[in-house]
Amino acid sequence: MTNTNAYIAIEPKSFPEYDEAVVLGGGVVAPMSPNITAVVWTNYHAPADLRSLLEHNPQVRWVQLPFAGVDAFAEIIRDFANTVEFTSAKGCYREPVAEHALALTLALCRAIPERILAKSWGRQFAVSLYESRILIFGGGGITEELLGLLAPFKTDVTVIRNRVDGNMPGASRTLGFDALDAQLGAADVVILAAALTPQTTGLFDSSKFALMKETAYLVNIARGPMVVTADLDAALRSGQIAGAGIDVTDPEPLPDGHPLWGAPNLIITPHTADTRPMVVRLFSKRITENVAAFLGEHDMVGRVDAQLGY
Repeated sequence: MTNTNAYIAIEPKSFPEYDEAVVLGGGVVAPMSPNITAVVWTNYHAPADLRSLLEHNPQVRWVQLPFAGVDAFAEIIRDFANTVEFTSAKGCYREPVAEHALALTLALCRAIPERILAKSWGRQFAVSLYESRILIFGGGGITEELLGLLAPFKTDVTVIRNRVDGNMPGASRTLGFDALDAQLGAADVVILAAALTPQTTGLFDSSKFALMKETAYLVNIARGPMVVTADLDAALRSGQIAGAGIDVTDPEPLPDGHPLWGAPNLIITPHTADTRPMVVRLFSKRITENVAAFLGEHDMVGRVDAQLGY
């Protein structure tokens, strides 16, 4: 994609760092007008507004979306796929999100939720992450980063991903979605790091928890609706799984007084695997990179496949 002019709108206007990022990439930030050929969209929660903008501005050829997950924009991406190139932030936040997944995993293995609340010496319990068996559901940038973080622990890692085109570096094996059920029973920790699509929505329900070991832990840093909340609550209360660490919930934010707040051996973090300062810094880099690509310097990063939904 080569463009001699790159008048780019940032909608809705948000952080000055994004304006600077456009300029660093060689573009010009301008208000929405018939001269605008590209849009940096900054509001994940306003897909209808993006649709309206594209309907009224058929000259727009590229839209940069703000997060790795684009499920909120899936219909728009499909409807405009023939005329608009969509890129997401997939891979942008891989480092902090992988770091958070590792932190939740270690906290669960060392019974930190229990010890934080303890007022007496209690049981001497811990599980070592070293040489344990990990199943990661999803094979994108977060998983690539997490495999590197897990390497010092000498773990046996199975990656389950939608498309298998060889073994992911650092993984013991890389298998397709159809292998998930057969692999769940061997895992000491199951980490969810896949995109939310119709195929993955509600995938982890009571039937999946029944396949896991009673000593296994679940970590979710992907999307809340990938897990059936009531089934997770039941699995924790019945001891069907040993514990869980979740940075995303369904619903989100999780309301005060929701039953899940009282589930045993559960860590809930309020979608803080990547905080706003992290997002602004890392998304700015992606904007600069893709503005330069829009000007023909290199290929776009994070292209969205309209059929796959990520």
